[in-house]
Amino acid sequence: MKTSVTKIIFLFMAAFGLAAVQAQQSYFDVKLWENGLPNSNGNDSGEYVLQGKNYKPVMRVFLPNEEKATGRAIVCYPGGGYVQTQLDHYADDWALFYTEMGIAFIVLHYRVPNFIPEVTISDALEAYNQTKLHAKKWNINPKDIGIQGLSAGGHLASTVTTHFQDSIQAAFQILIYPVITFEEPYAHEGSKSRFIGNEPLLKENATIAEKEKYEKHKAKYMQLKELYSNEKHVTENTPRAFIAVSDNDKLVMNSVLFYTALHKNKVPAVLHIYPSGGHGWHVNIKNNRFLFAEQVEEELKAWLSTF
Repeated sequence: MKTSVTKIIFLFMAAFGLAAVQAQQSYFDVKLWENGLPNSNGNDSGEYVLQGKNYKPVMRVFLPNEEKATGRAIVCYPGGGYVQTQLDHYADDWALFYTEMGIAFIVLHYRVPNFIPEVTISDALEAYNQTKLHAKKWNINPKDIGIQGLSAGGHLASTVTTHFQDSIQAAFQILIYPVITFEEPYAHEGSKSRFIGNEPLLKENATIAEKEKYEKHKAKYMQLKELYSNEKHVTENTPRAFIAVSDNDKLVMNSVLFYTALHKNKVPAVLHIYPSGGHGWHVNIKNNRFLFAEQVEEELKAWLSTF
């Protein structure tokens, strides 16, 4: 009898372990720019790494089971303050949610800008274009590929959808506690400084040459700050948006500014502001599940079903 009970317990544990393995999301990685990087942030000598400061960009691809696949896909830009990208912390968190709905989920581990915006932007665009290029192989409809961005990745996503929409034709965008503006008082200073650099300062008793240099740098900085305050560049061609943020997130006004710009341009958009949660929350229960995660999932599923 004792042996039988032990055997039953063992079989139960084995079955549970097998189920846990089966529940894990499978994926594969695709390296970008294998024939050579198109530009440099000054850190090109490293390997393909999937956490921290990346030297070369990598796409992590999660595909739904063929019987579930709808043809829809999302290219995701994770957060990290433009200092690093955090795949597990920000992006893989969403993979099972999307693939269970039959949506392919492609997460980009992009190069950080290191004060050169073109580097990160080129990675973001290439990931989107590579997803289109592999659409047939990955069972994706090339006209139904959206973009998701979280935190600083939300700034990257909104940069792509406001400045490059005419060329990539993203179907939709999902912005989760995004950075949007570089204008005070709502800018996230860390993301801004890593993307375009710090505002130049004029020292006391500066020479005429130093003043001239300062004026040139100041003008360039102001131009970049305007250019990458993305709420200022929304047009009627900007793709529809789902935006989610917590009321006690210091970046909440970024979401409000972007939603307002979309609304003014008659772009379909929804903005969900949850009572608490701060910045950087998760929908996956294993990663300190957000208190309102179920509401986020339900509202996002409902929104995705409307088009």
